Amino acid sequence: MTLEALSRHLAFAAVMALLSAGVVRTMIRVAVLDHPDPRKSHDQPTPKGGGVGIVVAFLVGVAILYAAAQFSRLADPYFRGLIAAAAAIALVAFLDDLWDWPFVVKLGAQVLAALAAVGTGLYVQVYRIPYLGAVDIGWLGVPATLVWLLFATNAMNFIDGLNGLAGGVALIAALFLCAIAAGQGGWFIYFAALLLAAGLAGFLPFNFPRARIFMGDVGSQFCGFVLAVLAVAASRFDTVELSFLIVPMLLSGVLFDVAFTLVRRALAGETLTAAHRGHLYQLAQRSGMPAFWVTIVHWGFALGGGVVCLGFIATSGQWKPIIPLLLLAPQLGWTVWVLKRASRAGLLVPSARDSGLSWQAGKVP
Repeated sequence: MTLEALSRHLAFAAVMALLSAGVVRTMIRVAVLDHPDPRKSHDQPTPKGGGVGIVVAFLVGVAILYAAAQFSRLADPYFRGLIAAAAAIALVAFLDDLWDWPFVVKLGAQVLAALAAVGTGLYVQVYRIPYLGAVDIGWLGVPATLVWLLFATNAMNFIDGLNGLAGGVALIAALFLCAIAAGQGGWFIYFAALLLAAGLAGFLPFNFPRARIFMGDVGSQFCGFVLAVLAVAASRFDTVELSFLIVPMLLSGVLFDVAFTLVRRALAGETLTAAHRGHLYQLAQRSGMPAFWVTIVHWGFALGGGVVCLGFIATSGQWKPIIPLLLLAPQLGWTVWVLKRASRAGLLVPSARDSGLSWQAGKVP
């Protein structure tokens, strides 16, 4: 890619960022309010739905991409499936922001959107693994991809509880994915990640460090879903074994927090679909760590994931499968530190079914 082409792409992204910012300002004036309650970290009614700016910028950019940029297009079925699925999940999430639907309704909509993407052929059937080569799992690729799409979509939604956290992590992940895709010649992923980053860049100044508006489900679910779908597309980078791990590594902080919390709550016998404030990032903030620094820590996890991804791509041979494990130590260290801090603050109490290994969120300050 020439410097002139890169300049055009960045200029186009800047226009989409301004479009996103304009839509976000409109949503602030519309003022669909998110009211405080015991499971939320804010104490004043604050507008939500800022993610509409991200969605509009992305979909407008992708529509222009579809019409004008032939070299960066996916095959038509994939392209149409991605646009339809992303638009559908954004619409349902926005309606949920307005009317606060039950979790089962939201999950049903996510399943339909995921099926729309998978139905066009966007699923991982062949995994390229060092020492083993190409491993074809056949029809199991469909349910495996569906589980990934749903988990990543909800993980980004669950992590959206502090100013700038979800938006900043998604922005960093999208920028790294954009650079990685350009290096691999994955031009659709490159442009899609660039457009997602542009939409987030237009939104984030309104959300961090002081929140004039929240992203809302429409933003968090949309970002999670788009990144999850791009992970499926990135898994087809033929020159990178284990390439299906690229986006999970970029989102390692988010995915670890959500997975750890789900396991911990399941062991404690809690209802997994019930609202709570027991995520690690929430426990850190509730134990007295300023929300600003909790967000910065997660931005650091995303940056670390990006650096590890670059090292992962540059590495070959026997050491390649070891590289992703470098992300585990910081997550474990953060987990131990947060749980000790939360325990000292009286936020963790043994559950009724506690065996000494599981804990549940205690009092809400």
